[in-house]
Amino acid sequence: MRRTAFLPTLKPALATTLGALLLSSCSLVGSGDDDGSATDAGGAEPGAAEAGGTVVLVTHDSFSLPKKLIKDFEADTGYDLELRSNGDAGSLTSQLVLNAENPLGDVAFGVDNTFGGRALEGGVFTAYDGELPPGVEDFALPGDDEGALVPVDNGDVCVNVDLDWFEREGIAPPEDLDDLLDPAYEDLFVTSGATTSSPGFAFLLATIAEFGSDWQGYWEDLLANGAKVVRGWEDAYFVDFTAGGGDGDRPIVLSYDSSPAFTTDGEGGTTTGALLQTCFEQVEYVGALAGAENPEGAQAVIAWMLSEEVQAALPESMYVFPVREGVELPEDWARFAPRPEEPLAVDPADIEANRDTWLREWQDLVSR
Repeated sequence: MRRTAFLPTLKPALATTLGALLLSSCSLVGSGDDDGSATDAGGAEPGAAEAGGTVVLVTHDSFSLPKKLIKDFEADTGYDLELRSNGDAGSLTSQLVLNAENPLGDVAFGVDNTFGGRALEGGVFTAYDGELPPGVEDFALPGDDEGALVPVDNGDVCVNVDLDWFEREGIAPPEDLDDLLDPAYEDLFVTSGATTSSPGFAFLLATIAEFGSDWQGYWEDLLANGAKVVRGWEDAYFVDFTAGGGDGDRPIVLSYDSSPAFTTDGEGGTTTGALLQTCFEQVEYVGALAGAENPEGAQAVIAWMLSEEVQAALPESMYVFPVREGVELPEDWARFAPRPEEPLAVDPADIEANRDTWLREWQDLVSR
C-alpha cells in the first residue's frame, strides 16, 4: 500500500506514535472513544436500512478507523460490519482478481492508482450507485468510465529533507529530482526499494514520469551518487534518516508530503520538509465487489466512507488526506503539510502494461 504509510511523530510521544505509523497487520485499530453520543456517520437516518445482516469489508493491513465510527455505522444502518485484512495494496489487488468469480467479501478498500488498472481489467468491482460528494470526482481513476472505484483518500510520496541538518551544515537542501544527482548530495539520500515497498514503487514511477524513456539513465546516475536503497519505508526513515529518531546519517529520505506535520519542533515550526517537485500522488479507492452476497450493504459502506465523519478521521487514523471538499484538516497538517500543485503521474493503463518490465529493469540496475 500505501500506502504503507505514513508519517513519523518524533517528539515526546515518539514510541507510541511510531507504533501506529508502522502499519501493523491489524484489520482495525480503534483510536476513537467508545463513549459519547452517536453521529450520523453513514449519512443515513438511524434505523433507515431494512436489509441488515453482515457486510464484509476487505481491506489492506493498514486500514484503521476509530471504533466509534464503526459502531455508529452499524447503529445508523442496521448492518454488522466485518473487516477482513488481506496484505498490502498489491497483495489485496491480486487476491481480489484471483477470486473475482468468488469474491472475498462485499466491498473492498485499499486498491490504489498503481494497481487500479489491474482490478478493472479483472472485473473485480461493480459501479457505485450513490451520489459523490464535492471533490471526490477530482481523484477518479483515469479509464474507470463506470465509476467502479470510488476515491476515498490521497497522499503524495515525496523526497523529504532534514532542514535542521542542512542548516547546521550550511548547505542548501535539494529542490527537485535532478538535484539529487549533484555531488553536493553524494551519499545523503536513502529510499525504499521499488520491488519491496509501495512508496519505493511510487518513487520509481515519479522518475519515469519525469524522465520518460531516460529513467534508467537517471537511476544509474542516482546510484552512482551514493543513493542507498533499503527494503522498506520504516528502514529508510527510522534507521538511515537523520531526523528519524535513531542514529541515521542520511538527511534526505523518501517519505510523504504529510511527514513534516509530524516533525514539529514545539516552537511553531517543523524540522523537516517535503520537496514538492518530487511527489507522486497515490489515491486509494473503495468499491463494491461484483457478485457480492450483500450488494446493498456494500453500497452503504461506500457512502459511509465518503461521509464527513470518516473523511475527517482519515488524517489522524491512516495518515492520509481526505478527498471530500470542505473537510477540516488537523492544525499541524494545515500548517506544515502543503500539497504539490502538479504531482507527477503515470497513466494507470501504462502502469499495468509495464509494471513487471519496469520493476525487472529497476532491479537489474540496483543489483549491479
